[in-house]
Amino acid sequence: MSASPSLMKQARVLEVESLEDFDAMVARGATSMSGWHFQSVDLTGRSAQLKALNPSGAVFLGCSFAPGVEAWLHAGGALIFPALPGIPFDAYRSQLYTAAELYQGLDTGEYETTPDARIYAWASAGPARTSLDATLAVSLHDHAIGDALDSFCAGPDGATRKLAGVMGGHAALRGGPVYADAARLGRLLSRQGCTVATGGGPGAMEAANLGAYLAAADDAGFERALATLAQVPEFRPSITGWARAAAAVLAEFPGGGASLGIPTWHYGHEPPNLFATHIAKYFANSIREAVLLQRCTAGIVFLPGAGGTVQEIFQDACENYYATEELLSPMILVGRRYWTEQLPVWPLLCSLGEGRAMAGAIHLVDSVEEAAALMGQRVGRGGPAAAAKPTLRERPNL
Repeated sequence: MSASPSLMKQARVLEVESLEDFDAMVARGATSMSGWHFQSVDLTGRSAQLKALNPSGAVFLGCSFAPGVEAWLHAGGALIFPALPGIPFDAYRSQLYTAAELYQGLDTGEYETTPDARIYAWASAGPARTSLDATLAVSLHDHAIGDALDSFCAGPDGATRKLAGVMGGHAALRGGPVYADAARLGRLLSRQGCTVATGGGPGAMEAANLGAYLAAADDAGFERALATLAQVPEFRPSITGWARAAAAVLAEFPGGGASLGIPTWHYGHEPPNLFATHIAKYFANSIREAVLLQRCTAGIVFLPGAGGTVQEIFQDACENYYATEELLSPMILVGRRYWTEQLPVWPLLCSLGEGRAMAGAIHLVDSVEEAAALMGQRVGRGGPAAAAKPTLRERPNL
């Protein structure tokens, strides 16, 4: 028995993520909020406007209201998910994080007082973190981040962003050659029209986001920024000093280029870098890893790293191993000697790819300039750069 046309219709859903969104819909003459999904909006100053609309079918996630309005909405048929008490983050947030938000208060206090540090402390607290409301908040939060990431990847005016991943070790020191290479790579990729995406942490990740941020800066400014950062080579023993050095670069070069960082509070002892303009920070590292690899549809460059980078290489290789040719995503390993002798990943990748479409998607080069050139060829051809990588359910022959 087939479903009737009326049952097959999709309900209209309008996302309301700000007061500006709400005011615009009211100004257009709306009379009903059916299908409106409000996400973490402070509506305490819009009581009259709310009461002029039919609330039946509206959904409110973590919103704030003037006294009496919430009861009126509920009585009128609205569904209300309240803010969860005792949770140090917004589980219903509608936007990705910014460094300014995560590091709020750094200019006058230590890192340990910032929202990023407080959330990590909460996430590591044991019993408080495992209560039902806490686990629910974490799941809601990571879902909301995924939704916000969808919006970011869609790009301005609906033009899908070409995300180019840069993976590498967190231990690359500011002032060192690996850090400088990663920064040059981020700069080159950004200048080619890619949006750089990293794991959002320190080391090579920070460097690649830095390079993207300074894509429009001249060479002298770029070198000056590297020199400023080199004065505090790593985040140990003081995250505060490390972050303030980055803040000094941001102050000298305001309004830099966009890039994405996808860190996790699972590794909260490694702070997020300040140069990613958009930060999708997750609690669940497994989700974060999968999302990071899947979003980089223009390809991924792998710089020298250790266990985490090797894990990412083979996780990405698994996606390409089962992918059809149109869904392949380039994997570019930088450092011939490193990846064939020190950590001999390359021979195994070649064995995996033998006789499969994957063989044409793996590359081994010796410089970030070669890596950027290969990525530029991919992006310049267009093709499947905007296509999603196959999920486990789409893979054949499992």
